[in-house]
Amino acid sequence: MGPAGLPSMASMPSTPRPPQQREALSALPSPVARVVAFFAILLGGLAGGLIGWAFIALQTSGDSDVASAIGAYVGAVSGAAGTAVISVLGLRAMGEWRQLGDRR
Repeated sequence: MGPAGLPSMASMPSTPRPPQQREALSALPSPVARVVAFFAILLGGLAGGLIGWAFIALQTSGDSDVASAIGAYVGAVSGAAGTAVISVLGLRAMGEWRQLGDRR
């Protein structure tokens, strides 16, 4: 004991004790959420492809298979990409929400 009843520096541990081990926090979304996001991206691509095909089919007349195919391709890729962006943002928000709930 040091002066005034306080512990001396020699009696204090030199390394801090680690906090209690808890389950590691992860922002990774659940497998169900990832599967739902995957199918939402597929559905967005399908809808975009149909919209692209219909848009070109309405604008052209006669034999326009190549143009309709290009419209369907561009629509499918852009629809899937847009849905993927929204899905990733939603999954990240879900992970952050869960992480905040685990801290409380």
